[in-house]
Amino acid sequence: MLPHPTLDKLQTLRLHGMLKALNEQLKTPDIDSLSFEERLGLLVDRELTERGDKRLRSRLRQARLRHNACLEDLDYRSPRGLDKALILQLSNGQWLRDGLNLIINGPTGVGKTWLACALAHQACRDGYSVRYLRLPRLLEELGLAHGDGRFAKLMSSYAKTDLLILDDWGLAPFTAEQRRDMLELLNDRYGQRSTIVTSQMPVDNWHELIGDPTLADAILDRLVHNAYRINLKGESMRKQAKKLTTPGAPG
Repeated sequence: MLPHPTLDKLQTLRLHGMLKALNEQLKTPDIDSLSFEERLGLLVDRELTERGDKRLRSRLRQARLRHNACLEDLDYRSPRGLDKALILQLSNGQWLRDGLNLIINGPTGVGKTWLACALAHQACRDGYSVRYLRLPRLLEELGLAHGDGRFAKLMSSYAKTDLLILDDWGLAPFTAEQRRDMLELLNDRYGQRSTIVTSQMPVDNWHELIGDPTLADAILDRLVHNAYRINLKGESMRKQAKKLTTPGAPG
């Protein structure tokens, strides 16, 4: 059989990895030195790799991460209070399998969101569904969804996501409706799905931020008590990355 009919059939079957690999084999002078089984194995391996990469791209696209961050690029040299052993433990994904949470605290600019996105990127690589959300926008979206009939569908989607990032927790006090929405969201996820929260505000102040004592207790019980904690410190890394000069100062 001529090569091109096989290439056409692989294209029709959408076996794009095998198609690329076969094209490469046909251009390799000494490919005949390999056995049929070896060549077939290379084709199958390439197809599996292509499909895995495609699924990863899809998960990353759906995650909408704020930063294209990877744990391999994490800088432990800056004195930010990073515990390398804890990061290594989180990178193996057991906390996701157990439905545990993670709270990342610290002042602005120390890399809270970047670290959250790096852990989320690793989760995508491990096959988990992920979604990045800024908490103020999420609460606004849920408020609008109450009025246009999307609330139940939206909450169901977030409840089923393996890992949610709630970024910028604590920028403003919760309203009564927002407290109820947050409790419902966390209650649906409790013990089943994992949540990362980043916040400039210490956890000890969250009770007052949420407001209603009863709902605050319920929310924190589902979010804080089964969570790992990372407390970052130090000067803003944005200041370190760019030297600021005052007007009129010599360059």
